[in-house]
Amino acid sequence: MSTQHAFCAALLAHEPGCPEGVFSSNGADPASRFAVYRNNVHSSLINALATSYPVTRQLVGDEFFRAMAGLYVQTCPPGSPLISEYGGTLADFIQAFEPAQSVPYLADVARLERLRVRAYHAADIPPLDQSRMLAQLNGQSRLQLHPCVATLHSPYAAVTIWAAHQTEGAIASVNPWQAQSALVLRHGLAVKVFSIDSGSVAFINSLRRGKALETALEHALQASSEFDLHQCLGLLISLGAITDLDQKVSP
Repeated sequence: MSTQHAFCAALLAHEPGCPEGVFSSNGADPASRFAVYRNNVHSSLINALATSYPVTRQLVGDEFFRAMAGLYVQTCPPGSPLISEYGGTLADFIQAFEPAQSVPYLADVARLERLRVRAYHAADIPPLDQSRMLAQLNGQSRLQLHPCVATLHSPYAAVTIWAAHQTEGAIASVNPWQAQSALVLRHGLAVKVFSIDSGSVAFINSLRRGKALETALEHALQASSEFDLHQCLGLLISLGAITDLDQKVSP
């Protein structure tokens, strides 16, 4: 292991310790200086997670969240210098984290919050001109969705739980045991979250995989016979979620 790798490993190790070869230029104890630096790294990463997952943190309380996040930091070090990208696997960690099992919807709320972070930082691409779209749209059209567009299906009321935490006191009236699906995207500078039906999820996911409009419609109707094409497509158009259109059909 190189000196750099040893230094990084010591920063995120379960047990604090100073890697070999570290010294202080001013004569101070290198172990104590390293301990301060290690603590700052951990605190910064935990604070980044708390910022990205505010509702997840509220659901379990700050103390529990920070303890859980501290274990996550030790298990899942950053893979990118961009702090906004850190924590992409936190929901999976929560799913397997035994002390969090008493809040079974916690992982899906975390997944929803991660989609919101990704939507906010997604590339800025202008929407397709509506007049051009309506003039060319047919069953063989392949619609390209904005990179901020994402969906989530949960066996719990993840959208309602998240929304309830945007208004003080609203959480008391939430029934979390109802399956719910979400559409997440950025409209302007604001990230929007919508509760959508299973047909809309199938439709949007098919479009994201490059399927033709008529194929996406078939998938949507298979998921829900009550799927409303005009309502779903109208929502995507009104929010600027469609960025391009062509007639090349994916197999």
